[in-house]
Amino acid sequence: MEDILTEIPPPSRFFLEDLNNFCPPSPRLPSSFLLFSTSKQEKYSRPSLLIIAMSSPSLQVFHHVSSKTLVGTLILPEIPLSGNSVEPSLKDKSCNIYALNEDDNLTMIVSLQFPVTEERSHAVAKLLIGEQIIPEKVLILDSIRSSNFRGRLSPDEAVAFKLESSTERKAKADGHQDSPLVKCTDYLPSGSVVDGLAAALLSRCQLKKIRGTLCVSWPDVGVSVMSLVKSLLLKDVLSHVKDIDMKNLEEEFLKLGRSKDFRRDSGLYT
Repeated sequence: MEDILTEIPPPSRFFLEDLNNFCPPSPRLPSSFLLFSTSKQEKYSRPSLLIIAMSSPSLQVFHHVSSKTLVGTLILPEIPLSGNSVEPSLKDKSCNIYALNEDDNLTMIVSLQFPVTEERSHAVAKLLIGEQIIPEKVLILDSIRSSNFRGRLSPDEAVAFKLESSTERKAKADGHQDSPLVKCTDYLPSGSVVDGLAAALLSRCQLKKIRGTLCVSWPDVGVSVMSLVKSLLLKDVLSHVKDIDMKNLEEEFLKLGRSKDFRRDSGLYT
């Protein structure tokens, strides 16, 4: 008589990869794309600096730069446009692309105001870096989650850290005058994690040998972190920008900082 306790169990009726054969495949999402509002798209295809703002403080700062010019937008078909205002607003689910100046040192700003899923991250990163837009330098501004940080982050203390592509580190080693792009920030501690769109964008810089810097800040909202990010940008990156209305910036940030709806919690952020 067989011993049912020690006998090798029979094989499973199905292999794991066969279990989904009885479920219809998920419909494929339409491709995302960039839509430029000007016929001179090539004029904005090679900026000196591309800034991709995803964190709440960075979106606030760039929203209050009056000299920027709207030149395009990133469209994700799964993100509904209904409810967006005619004029750019921080409450919209949108991704507008701006030109900050149109001289030889063109700076372009991408204000990303909706979450991008991990499945979409690499496709969006390709659109923004290396295909239709080929920048000399890239600055990515995001927030970091405490669960992905090796160490303790105090909710009352604003901090910022950075990561750089190997091309940016080489430029610093070679003594380039404009390197590093973000100077007064420590490197992200070893063991901390960055993933999702922020990681895909920096990986894209690495792949295309573009000088790329990822700057992550903590916490996502608050006057202290807004002041920190504003200081880093105005001191190291946008020293030539003089038209930011700081009073309106701080007043509006205080209002939005009290709203839980302004927190953009998705699977990507660091």
